[in-house]
Amino acid sequence: MYVLYALFFGLMLQLTLQYIPLKPDVAFLQIKQTEVHSVKGYLFIFYVHVYSSILVLLAGFTQFSGYLLRQYKKIHRFFGWNYFIVVICLSAPSGIFMGFFANGAWHSKVSFILLGLLWEYCTVSALVYIKQNNVDKHRQFMIRSFALAVSAITLRTWKVVLVYTFHTAPMDTYQIIAWLGWVPNLLIAEYIIRRKNR
Repeated sequence: MYVLYALFFGLMLQLTLQYIPLKPDVAFLQIKQTEVHSVKGYLFIFYVHVYSSILVLLAGFTQFSGYLLRQYKKIHRFFGWNYFIVVICLSAPSGIFMGFFANGAWHSKVSFILLGLLWEYCTVSALVYIKQNNVDKHRQFMIRSFALAVSAITLRTWKVVLVYTFHTAPMDTYQIIAWLGWVPNLLIAEYIIRRKNR
């Protein structure tokens, strides 16, 4: 599982590196030129979201290793704090902002805004519970939080599946993956939590 995650992380890193040097007309930004030129701060917030999300995926990767938790608790705490700060201060707020300008009419907008809000809620809850020394609840909300974080990966995976298997139209694809990117992740997270509780 870690090998598969590392593979997807590498692909996400490649996608992120497309935006270096900072250019306003590459990759995803090619279809967001209206926002780039008419929405103040959109381009800056987009870059914040893209680059911070890579840090989130990297930090989150360290949080579910039993070996690290047992042998290197300081590393677990260090990356945990990094994860919390980046999600709450950068990734989730920038994602919510971009959600208001998502393609695919209100269907997509609602999905991405809700994703950002739930991501913040689960991440803050994880911190609150660990401060109360409630390790079980902390773990549960971190599982939920990271399930939402990896929507960056699953969204793009579903896009490939829909386009190459069902040949869906671009706008239809965007409206579908806006929800498929994170709702199944959260359902899987709930299944994992319930299974661990049993």
